[in-house]
Order: sequence, then structure tokens, then C-alpha cells
Amino acid sequence: MMTTIDTAAFTRRLGLAHAGAPLETARLCVVTLHGRGADAAGILPLGEAIGLGDVAYLAPEAAGGAWYPNRFMEPLEANEPFLGRALARVGQVLEALKESGFGPARTALMGFSQGACLALESVARRPGSVASVAALSGGLIGPSVSGRLETGRHDGLDVFLGCSLMDPHIPAVRVRESAAFLGERGADVTMRLYPEPGHTVNGDEIAAVRSLFS
Repeated sequence: MMTTIDTAAFTRRLGLAHAGAPLETARLCVVTLHGRGADAAGILPLGEAIGLGDVAYLAPEAAGGAWYPNRFMEPLEANEPFLGRALARVGQVLEALKESGFGPARTALMGFSQGACLALESVARRPGSVASVAALSGGLIGPSVSGRLETGRHDGLDVFLGCSLMDPHIPAVRVRESAAFLGERGADVTMRLYPEPGHTVNGDEIAAVRSLFS
């Protein structure tokens, strides 16, 4: 599938790192969001591990290595205005892709840790913006999922959430709540909680995301 877009010009204009297929020939473009203390170049090996020769991976970078300053379950105002700016940055990239021929059916979001939280939050606030989302060790942002005000539907959205049951940063209950929130609004959700402790990405998650993006 060809698209009228120049990879080098697009990534330079948007300030993005790139891995995988060139945008000119990619079937799908995955906007990939790094975790706290990392950077755009550091998250792209995740896309390389997933593979899929017809998928492009693009990664924006958070200023100072963090999309927002405090823990993701703090009151929303504790992470503003940084969270709002981070969400706007994701929206900017998705909108630019859409204008270049990559509409929602040909885009996805993927993130690890803080990036996973940002990916889920972006999807929750902008229904219909992407075809799929992979959240690795993350959950919806804010002190409560049940108190969220969004009512938009997510019919047709494919979601994968993977996390350790004993992740030191992401409570398993928040992963379950996030899966339920999206599932109740029409998304097709797969959630896997692993008994092994840690805050990392395992081989089973890589395989699941590869299937999600295939």
C-alpha cells in the first residue's frame, strides 16, 4: 500500500524517531511512546522486536524524559499542564499522519510504562483515533476509573494490556479497571496479567502485540 508521504521529511518536521518500514510503503503506522527516564530512540527496539516488515514505528520524545511529573494515579491536576501537553503531542502526530494518508484504520498506539498510560489515556479521550492500542505495564491515568466522564464508544478498537501482577509501579487492579472501561464501551480487549514480578516486557507480550498489529 503506497502513501504520498516522505519518511525523512515527515519525521524531521514532527521531531520523531523512526524504525521499521518506511512510511511510503507501510500498511500500518504505530506511534510508540516511551516510559519515564527513557527517550524515543530507547523505545524503538520494541518495535524492532515485534517486527512485521510492513509496519512503521514512530516515536516522539518527552522533554526531560517524562510525559508528566507525578505518579499516574495522582489527581489529574497534579500532572497538569504536562499531561495536557503530552496528550496534545500524541494528537498532533496522529493528525499529521491522518493528513498524510494514515487515517485511524492505519494507525495504532503502543507504549510502555508511562507511555502505556499515555497511550490508553489518549485513546479514552479520543474515540476512533486509532485502530488498536497496546499498553505494556500501564493503565488509565487519574485517581479513579469509575469516576471518568467519557461516554464515547470504542467499537472496532482492538486493545492489548499486559502487566505483571506484582509490578512495583502499576497496580494490577488499575490494569483490570482500564480493560473493563474500554471493553464496556465496545472495544475488543485482551488482558494478560503475569505471575512473574517486575516492570518489563516479556516474550508473550511481544507475541501478543505482533498478533494485534498483524
